[in-house]
Amino acid sequence: VQLQASGGGLVQAGASLRLSCAASGRTGSRYVLGWFRQAPGKEREFVAAVTWSGATTYYADSVKGRFTISRDNAKNTVYLEMNSLKPEDTAVYYCGAAYYVPNTQSMGAMDYYDYWGQGTLVTVSS
Repeated sequence: VQLQASGGGLVQAGASLRLSCAASGRTGSRYVLGWFRQAPGKEREFVAAVTWSGATTYYADSVKGRFTISRDNAKNTVYLEMNSLKPEDTAVYYCGAAYYVPNTQSMGAMDYYDYWGQGTLVTVSS
C-alpha cells in the first residue's frame, strides 16, 4: 500500500485545514487508517484513526472535539478535518495503514501500522 498525504500549509491560530491521504496499491484489504504527527524535536504521536467501515473512530485527547477523521473507501482516501487550530498543532502529519489492530485503543499505537505516507507539514502561527 502506498500512502500520499496532502493538504498541509501555513494558517493562523483558530483557522481550519483539511488533510487528505490517498491510498494506492493493495487497497482491497480492510485496514485501519490513522493520522500521527511529529513536532520539531518531539516523538511522533497519535492523532486520530478510523476503522475500515468508518463506524469506529479514536482520537487523542489533545484533538478531541476539534479534529474529525473520516474516510471514503470508494476513493481510498482518509481525511482529517482540523478546526480551531492551535500553535501546538504545528507538526508534520503522517498517515498510516494497519491491517490488524486488536482493539480500539490499539489504533493509537504506531507499532500496529504497516505502511506510512511521506507526511505533510502543518504550521499554525499565533
